[in-house]
Amino acid sequence: MPEPGPRPRRVWRELGYALAGPPLAAAGLVLLLAMLLAALWSTAIVGLPLLAVTVRGARYMGAVHLGLARLLLDVRTPAPAPFRPGSGPIGWFVSALGDGVGWRAAVYLLVKPLTALLALGAAAGFWGGGLWLLSHPVRWSQGSAGVWGPHADTWPGVLLLGVAGLVLLAPAPLALRAALLPERFLARTLLGPTRVSARIGHLEETRARMAEDATATLRRIERDLHDGPQARLVALAMSLGMAKEELAASPGEDRLRQARDLVDAAHRDAKEIIADLRLLIHGIYPPALDQGLEAALAMLATRFTMPVDLRVDLPRRPPAAVETIVYFCTAELLANVVKHSGARRAIVEVRGQGGLLRLHVGDDGTGGASMGAGTGLPGLAARVGVVDGRLEVDSPPGGPTVVTVEVPLPT
Repeated sequence: MPEPGPRPRRVWRELGYALAGPPLAAAGLVLLLAMLLAALWSTAIVGLPLLAVTVRGARYMGAVHLGLARLLLDVRTPAPAPFRPGSGPIGWFVSALGDGVGWRAAVYLLVKPLTALLALGAAAGFWGGGLWLLSHPVRWSQGSAGVWGPHADTWPGVLLLGVAGLVLLAPAPLALRAALLPERFLARTLLGPTRVSARIGHLEETRARMAEDATATLRRIERDLHDGPQARLVALAMSLGMAKEELAASPGEDRLRQARDLVDAAHRDAKEIIADLRLLIHGIYPPALDQGLEAALAMLATRFTMPVDLRVDLPRRPPAAVETIVYFCTAELLANVVKHSGARRAIVEVRGQGGLLRLHVGDDGTGGASMGAGTGLPGLAARVGVVDGRLEVDSPPGGPTVVTVEVPLPT
């Protein structure tokens, strides 16, 4: 919901931004003048290198403006992609000349004087004019000469000017905030990342996280196989070898009994190894998903000691990749409930509607869950991000906790 009005601290920050705008705009115009001269001299040897330097300067100045807008105007825009120079001096100049962030910052600097004058005019007209009119009674009482004519040098005229000052000051915060709307818009659109670059950055970050997750998963599987089934298979082979030696010897009753004991032990080990392998396979791809997501989640819910209320409403079966992601997210989130929440029961709800599959996992525990609390939630967010999904955590102190996973479904 929108706030009823600007807070006092925000008002002072916006006023400071409006006052700092004209000097920064003037500095930007100087840089643009240098860029124009460099463009005019581009036919000369020094022109293009100078143009590349000014484009880099525009990028730096745009970063200053964006940082100021973040600090004083609460503009929540991420920084653009970093500059990636080519190899060698020529590669650097070519990369600088083709830097889209720098050129968009130059456009911002070109428009900045207009937005700065608009914000300064609102600040001077409402804040400055209101304070000046409001101070007129004080100046009149001290004998200062009025500028409003003889009628303003009487008490009714003085009071009327003071009231006019209050009338200007009352809407001053909202008027300045409205005058800064173009500045906020330009900072987001010209100084922040474009939609394509933000998408590329998100995909690169997601790919890096998934590569780390895949590497960790492979190492875990290798470790589990080495420490579990592999070691037990070696022991099984040794037991069978000993049984073979016992049988190859004289077939006495004691030898046969020892061989039978060794075969029985090997048989037990074989069954336990099969169970271990099933657990490992289940961690790679749960076979229960062959029967559908609802059946797999129902089987998953029975593995936990606390009651799990499962509700699944899917108009059609999702793709296998989506089912796998939702299954492992549910398993990890329920494991977090058992380990960290102190809850007595959990709720799992899966619904497909409007091209989205929504997974809600809630509990009646103590709350306080967050993305950085060591609960594996960043890894789940990276897994969901592979398919353009998102993960949200709502866990106030004292509970309840609800984690929502949204995954797009193909149309």
